[in-house]
Order: sequence, then C-alpha cells, then structure tokens
Amino acid sequence: MAQGGIGMKREMGNRVVGVMLAITSFAVQTASAENLKFAVEPTYTEDLARDVYAPLLDYLNKSTGHTFELVTSRNYHFYWSDLRSRSDIDLAFEEAHFVDYRAQYFGYQPLVKSAESTSYSLLTMDPLEGDDPLRGLVARRVVCMPAPNLGFALLLELYPNPMQQPDVRSAASSWRNTVEIVFAGEADAAMVPTWLQNLYPNLYPVHQTREFAGPAISASPRLDPAIAQAIKDALLQLLDDPDMFGVLGDLGVSEFIEANAEEYTGSEAMLKPFYGYGDDSAPSGP
Repeated sequence: MAQGGIGMKREMGNRVVGVMLAITSFAVQTASAENLKFAVEPTYTEDLARDVYAPLLDYLNKSTGHTFELVTSRNYHFYWSDLRSRSDIDLAFEEAHFVDYRAQYFGYQPLVKSAESTSYSLLTMDPLEGDDPLRGLVARRVVCMPAPNLGFALLLELYPNPMQQPDVRSAASSWRNTVEIVFAGEADAAMVPTWLQNLYPNLYPVHQTREFAGPAISASPRLDPAIAQAIKDALLQLLDDPDMFGVLGDLGVSEFIEANAEEYTGSEAMLKPFYGYGDDSAPSGP
C-alpha cells in the first residue's frame, strides 16, 4: 500500500509538471506572437482588398502564430507617399520597382515572389492598322491604374515624347475595371498585366512590354529573422492548402518561389519620372 501510494504521488507529480510545462510553453508562444503590418498595392478598392487578401492573411495567421494586419491605401499617390515615409510596415507585397526601391533605400529583403515574371500589355477592342500600332494610339484614350504603378511607368516608357502620347486615363479602380472601361467604349485601349490578357481573348494585344521579376513579398529589416523565415516557409508551402488556389488566382500568381534582392536591382529606376523619387531620408512613423 505504501509503495502504491508513493507511485500515485509520483504520477500526480509528473502530471503537474507536464501541465506546468504546457502552460509555460503556451505563455512563451503567446508572448512571442507579433502583430505584423502587411501592405499591398492599391490594385483593388480598400474594401475589396480586404476581401481578396483575407484568406491569405488567415493562412499566415494559422501557419505562423502571428497576427497579420492588412494595410491598404486609398490610391497610388498615398501608397507612394507611405512607402517613402512609414517605418511601421513589416511586410509588403508589390511589383518589382517598389521591391527594389524598398531594398535600396530602406533595407527590405524580398522573401518570395510570383513564379511568373511581370510584363504589361496594351489591349484594344479592334486591331489597329498601320506598321506602327503604338503610334495609332497617340491622342487616343488609354486607361491604366494610376502612377506610379509599374504599368503606368511602362506606358510612359513607350511614349517618351510628351507631344506624342495617348490621352491616359487613370480612374480605374482595379485591373479588371480597366478592361470593363474599354468594353464600355469609354477608352480605346487598356494597359494591363499580361496575365490578365489571357482572360480576355476577344481583345487585341497591341504591344507587350519587357519583363521584370514577379511581384514579391518583402520583409522589413526590423523584422526578427526567425519570424521572416517562418513567413517565408509558410508562403513556399502555401499550395499544400487547396483552399488557397483561388486566392492566388485573384492575384495573378500560380505559386510563390524563393526571391532575392539581386534579381530586382535596377527596377527602381522606373520610378525616376515620379515626384519623390530619390528621397532617401529615413522613414518615420505612420
């Protein structure tokens, strides 16, 4: 009986120790959980962006144990201003010229990128006649997302002479909206990401631009390297979750693959025509 009593006491003691260790482990995990700000380009309205990105952030919340807060901007003017002035952005998902700008001026590092390279296409309802179809759009209405979006920057690159440019309209609320504006007869052409062109085979491609490394998710230099690695690992394994396939499709991404800063080097030069380029002062708070 005495030995049985001792055994029971030991078992109870082991259970208590186990419970205490579990509580301690949970407390450590809870204490180490971070609230992370995740900025995205304003290629959707703010309300729609929350719906589009919610599944991705939920996936990251569950996969990493951290909490991700979506940071949206009213338009590209505000986005460009925030990019140059805010120091509280932990992660950003954006096109090559912004990725490189953050890397060069503020030390961000790309973690993963779209498996596809980025290019843009000019699409019209009807084929343009003549040997130089680009010239056929001079003074005609072309719709695009606002500056300094990469598509807008590449459109300016196609028409460097201010006296021989299209009438660029930048009131679209999303890339799909640019195509809808053309279908409605309110513009003659749309500048869109080439991946979107494949969804509208009834439109004619006038021109396809040169390629850039695909949009990437970059991490702030202030972010704990262990947290950045956990986020990177989760994103590389994202396709293992079948519920995420549709989310990637909305973003024009088939999958995320590893990225490095070198493949984006030089892309930030696309921002040179825009106000604020080269302001390398340290960013401040929001």
